[in-house]
Amino acid sequence: MIELNDIIPGKTPEEKNGAGQQKPFDKQKWAEEKQQTRKNVYDLIDETATSVFRDSPKFRTYLDVQSRFDRYSINNALLVTAQKPKATSLKDYNAWKDAGTPVKKDETSMYILEPGEKYTREDGSIGVSMNVKRVFDISQTSAEPSKDEVKPIDERLLMKALINRLSVDIEPVDEMSSPQKHDDALFDEQRQTIYVKRNLETPQLFRALAREIALSDYAAEMPEYSRPSKLFKAVCVSYMLCKRFGIDTRDMIIHLPASFANKTPQEIREDLNEIRSEANAILARMSRTLEQNKSARANDKERQDAR
Repeated sequence: MIELNDIIPGKTPEEKNGAGQQKPFDKQKWAEEKQQTRKNVYDLIDETATSVFRDSPKFRTYLDVQSRFDRYSINNALLVTAQKPKATSLKDYNAWKDAGTPVKKDETSMYILEPGEKYTREDGSIGVSMNVKRVFDISQTSAEPSKDEVKPIDERLLMKALINRLSVDIEPVDEMSSPQKHDDALFDEQRQTIYVKRNLETPQLFRALAREIALSDYAAEMPEYSRPSKLFKAVCVSYMLCKRFGIDTRDMIIHLPASFANKTPQEIREDLNEIRSEANAILARMSRTLEQNKSARANDKERQDAR
């Protein structure tokens, strides 16, 4: 027979007197701590936005993060940049546990924002509250590190996906006209044509075309388009797409315009969102083409196997 007294730990004198009992839940203190955490997170977003627009290496790091987390909002990409810029996959503690790859002991969580409940603003419009969420990167779990972050895609297929479904023409040329003779590609708004040099290596061709395609999209959206006003953002779009598909970016130079140093955090986020939106628009077009090609090849294989 097992005596319960043998397996139930005895209480200390302090616990018997109530000193060791759990303190009652302080709702007000919990709410204050939650509000302070929320404020700290938004302060970090503003601080990071300002710092990346004043430091080229930091800005490049932000673009790396946003290219990996293309579905993340600007705020969350900035939070990842500030807290764990090399992160590749983020989940909360329970999600990693449910996936069979629990978080390692003593790992520190990071914060991102997730949509909460809807609410009605004073003007009658509907808003969505944002909640602070603690997450961990896959590197903080027992999961084996991924060896191939970007799976290579056939070069011809990749270029076909990039130029498919465009509203402008593409014309190969032997040499660009002055003063753009050193450019590998150039969008001509008047002729609605992207001119591109022949015999370029794939990285050069992809980088140049992605930049000019972004410019052609900006021109289609803007009543008063000017190349200088959008060139920096188009270069950023090209960089993000290159990172997304494993195209070499080591030779890409990204100069932050001097005027950006004076922008407010809100203005910076608006600029970053414009870059993100255009990169995702091109990525969506490319993904449709790549998926169609994948389906076509799968059907061809089925027909061959059936013979």
